[in-house]
This record gives sequence, structure tokens and C-alpha cells, in this order.
Amino acid sequence: MVRHQLRHVAGHLLTPLLMCLGMALAYLGAFHQPAPHHLKVAVIGATPQTQVLAQTMKDRAGDALEVITLPSRDAALTQLRDRDLAGAYLPDGPRPELLVAKAGSDTTAMAAEAIFHQVAGRQGVPLTVTDIAPPSKGDPTAQGIFFLLVALSVGSYGSVAAIGAAGAELRMAVRAAVGVGAALAVSVIGIVVAGPVFHVIDHDFGAIWAMAWLYCAGIVLVGIGLHTYLRRWTTLVLMLLFVMLNFTSSGGIYRPELQGGFFGALHAFWNGAGFVEGARSLLYFDGGAGFTTRLLSLFLWLAVGIALVVLGGMRERRSVEPVTEQAAEEEIEEAVGV
Repeated sequence: MVRHQLRHVAGHLLTPLLMCLGMALAYLGAFHQPAPHHLKVAVIGATPQTQVLAQTMKDRAGDALEVITLPSRDAALTQLRDRDLAGAYLPDGPRPELLVAKAGSDTTAMAAEAIFHQVAGRQGVPLTVTDIAPPSKGDPTAQGIFFLLVALSVGSYGSVAAIGAAGAELRMAVRAAVGVGAALAVSVIGIVVAGPVFHVIDHDFGAIWAMAWLYCAGIVLVGIGLHTYLRRWTTLVLMLLFVMLNFTSSGGIYRPELQGGFFGALHAFWNGAGFVEGARSLLYFDGGAGFTTRLLSLFLWLAVGIALVVLGGMRERRSVEPVTEQAAEEEIEEAVGV
């Protein structure tokens, strides 16, 4: 009897142990050694000296930098507002200037500053840094949107666990409707806390809330749909999808130019990046800089969630299983796993 109970406990301990392993691999793999990786910067000017400086930087940096030349300060401002550059350097004799956009990514701007402080230092002149897109007063590091993402994500996949545990006997359509309502509540809580309470968001509240709802609804519907197939493993898989891979690829702390590789590739289409980068583009870059593409990614994740709910509902109608004591216990385990 004791041996059976110990095996039973060991089986349930597998989930938190896998969570621990996954979190360690994801977070340390993504964040432990940030370094420039094809970081795109510009040197402004059309003189031979400008060309020489740009080529010298390329030769010294290798794959760490992509250095281009631009004819004017206005051309550099355009590319910075389109979020195509990490920084643009104007070598103006004794008063060189570096243009950055910290609202796009504070860590990327800091990396550009470090590089061009060295350049100006070799020239023996002080560097002036001009931020053309400063973040809001309530979010001086430009990372507040990332922490809003964390709150929205936990509320969303936690709602899936709660619906799975308490609503196992409900029809799929009812569970999905409850999930959409839960996503609405999570998004409202998030926008109120990030906006009026802490002023991380100081304008475009309605649009950011709508993006938050899209993001939350996508997670909830994906989770409810997957629960039909995964049962007790649903929370672990949702943590993999929407925490381990999601937070690390969102660009909230480090964008792809400071990561590269696997997490940098996920940044192109994962839903966390869709919310973080879409919100940044809307708040600080007048709805440009790839905002439409990021919004589309959120709709696509929502569509995947709807498809999984439909498929899960069809499967449940074909095979109706009674809720056993073991199944109920597994659902409780998933709720606790949150």
C-alpha cells in the first residue's frame, strides 16, 4: 500500500520537476548571455571618412553588427521610427551624436550606446545621446509592457486550469464561452493596473485593451481545446507554450538582435511578441513599425484556439467519458500547478 502511494506521489511530482527543468532551460538559454547578433546600426554622412568609419566597424565587429551608411539625419530618423535600426551615429566633429529609440527596447538602445561610446572614445570626443522615442514616465525602462504580458499570461492559463478542474462536466461550447469571459476579465484587470494604477500605459487604452483581450482569448481557447487531448498535462504544455517559449521570445527584455538563434526566430510569430511589439508600435511609433503584422499574429493565434475548441468539441461528442475520481484528482493537480 505504501509503495503504491509513493509511486502515485512520484507520478504527480513529475509535473513540477518538468516545469523546473523547462523554466531553467528556457530562461537561462534565452537570457544568460545577451550579446549583439547582427545588431543593425547606421553611420550618417556621405563623406569618405564616414565610409571608412562604417567599414572599420564592420571589420572589427564581424557578425555582431550590421553597419550601414545613411545620407542624412532625417533618413536615420525615419528608419529608427520604423524600428529598423538600433542606433544611428552622426560623426559631427567635436560633438558627435547618437540617435536611439529607447521605447522600442531599452536594452537594445543601451547596446548601441555602449558601441558608439567606444567609437567616440577612440576619437577623443564626448558623445551626445538623443532619444527620439522616450517611453512613458510610468515605464522609464520600457519593460512595463513585458510585465503586463506576464500578468495576462498567468491569468489566462490559470483560467484554463480552473475551467478544466471545475467545469469538466460542462459542454465544450459552454466552457469556451466561460473562457472568453475569463479572458475579458483578465484583460480588463491588466489594462486597469497597467494604466490608471501604474501609468505604464498613458494613452490608447482602448486599443491596448483590445490587443490584451485578443492575446488572452487566444491562450484560453488554445488551452481549453488542448485539454480535451492532454488532460493532466495541459498546464505543463501551456507553460511551455505561453511562459517558457513565450516570455523568452517576446522581446520584452532582450530583442532578437541581442539573442539570435532559436528564441530570436520565435520572436517573428509567437503571440507574446505580437502583444509586446504591437503595443510598443502603437504607443510609441504611431501605429507603424510592423503594428499590422503583430496584430495579425494575435488574430492567427485566436484562430488556432477556435479551431482546437471545435475539434475538441467534436471529439468529446464522439466519446463521452464519465468523470472518474482519478480524472477529478488530475484536474485538481493541474489547478494547483498554476
